[in-house]
Amino acid sequence: MSDDQRCRESRDWSVGLLGHDGRMPEIRDNAPESQYEIYVDGQLAGFMTYRLSADTFTAIHTEVDDAYEGQGLASQLVKKVLADLRDAGLSLKPSCPFVRDYVERHPEYADLVKAA
Repeated sequence: MSDDQRCRESRDWSVGLLGHDGRMPEIRDNAPESQYEIYVDGQLAGFMTYRLSADTFTAIHTEVDDAYEGQGLASQLVKKVLADLRDAGLSLKPSCPFVRDYVERHPEYADLVKAA
């Protein structure tokens, strides 16, 4: 299965998942691995790989573990990444189809997309 297919399969449109202990998922930028990670109850539940160059953040692939699919994690992850990009003054190149679709559904982030 290609990265593009996996990225499309990781779509989950709901938001607000709480872990078993009632806490919100934790999202971290694991810069040495060039990926954002989302944890539920301390367990890695999904990630977004990226490439950072100059003023551009390229979202390459977003994936959520099968055990967590359909719980809104990918959307929460993308929302956090986009907020971080805005705060850092970075542009977005959405190579991942999930990220592209998210930005299309949320036009408030359209200004982050780097013009081709």
